[in-house]
Amino acid sequence: MQRVFSLLVDNNPGVLSRVSGLFSRRGYSIDSITAGVTADPRFTRITIVASGDELILSQIEKQVRKLEDVIEIKVLHPEDSVYRELIMVKVRANKTERTEIISVADIFRAKIVDVEKDSLMVELTGNGSKVDAFLELLEGYEILELARTGITGLQRGIKDVTVIDQEGNINTL
Repeated sequence: MQRVFSLLVDNNPGVLSRVSGLFSRRGYSIDSITAGVTADPRFTRITIVASGDELILSQIEKQVRKLEDVIEIKVLHPEDSVYRELIMVKVRANKTERTEIISVADIFRAKIVDVEKDSLMVELTGNGSKVDAFLELLEGYEILELARTGITGLQRGIKDVTVIDQEGNINTL
């Protein structure tokens, strides 16, 4: 079973290390982890995709909640959240293959971000199944390099949104 956790944390040095360290100390599996500063530079949003049975996933949530820098942890359920992933793929491509790869990229609304004499670099953003389907169509081509960010996501709407004012007061909408 897989679960997506969204953490709002203080933007302090070492916070990502402390969060990931909790997983390694306890032997929990991280499928992907992404982190980035929010609109308010005092805070970072970390999205963690973890695997395990219900007991392990429940323990992960409880243990992460106890960390000093963690302001909020939410489980992002697929039916009321939006997940996205970014992938960049460098593909070997001669003149003939270049046209074919560009056609596949167009179907997926991917961007060609670099063109060289013998390769193309494609950037694609979407949910995991879109990214997987795109990679499946590239199977006949030689993938030279691939970078995949992992999932990041947010809950839909304004229900349960945590807002922190300038004085540091935490409010939930």
